[in-house]
Amino acid sequence: MAPVLQIAALNDHALIHGFSTMELGSVGLTHAKNPEAVRDARRRFAAALNLDPDTLTVAGAVHGEQVARVDEPTDSIEGVDALITDRPGIALFATYADCYPIVLWDPKHRAAGLVHAGWRGTEAHVATAALAEMAKQFGTKPEDVKAGIGPGICGNCYEVGADVAERFDQTFVKHSTGDRYQLDLAAANTAQLNAAGVRDVFNLDLCTKETEALPSHRRDHDGRRFGAIVALR
Repeated sequence: MAPVLQIAALNDHALIHGFSTMELGSVGLTHAKNPEAVRDARRRFAAALNLDPDTLTVAGAVHGEQVARVDEPTDSIEGVDALITDRPGIALFATYADCYPIVLWDPKHRAAGLVHAGWRGTEAHVATAALAEMAKQFGTKPEDVKAGIGPGICGNCYEVGADVAERFDQTFVKHSTGDRYQLDLAAANTAQLNAAGVRDVFNLDLCTKETEALPSHRRDHDGRRFGAIVALR
């Protein structure tokens, strides 16, 4: 598998985006046994997209719905699960290991966002919270936005208990066995974006648990993470 994956429908001269694979190594610092190796992987990820590694601005994800506007590179912004910007020279960055990266691109206003959506973030509508903040900050209109959903754990692999399953529209839930249910987070986020007025939602359709070249917390409790980057030219 390539070191960096992209969603072809989001390819635009003004937008840079990508999702790292284990070809570059783990980019997650929180549980890293070798932090310097992780920093090196992050540098190589940025370089693969022709970006300055010093511009990486990390979302300190907490599985919520908070959104931060980024006007200049910052090492880390804690307590947020979405970053938005309209400034070139900033690489929005977050790490994942089954949760979904969601890219929001507004070519009309040349603004973009990066979202971290696990089940809690999806329940809290974090993607549409980011969209609403882009509207407030940059004048973004949902009908102008192209959204891309990167790798994450698929609906067939993501088993949850009834306490989680009952929080979601049952359109996105299937009974598995016993008291276990399968939850389709990609479909739930797509529906939320569609309901908010985003017509163009593109899904990479790549399951982290089924793909050895991507970290999966459900498959391996080893602390490894892949990354997503969004930047503007």
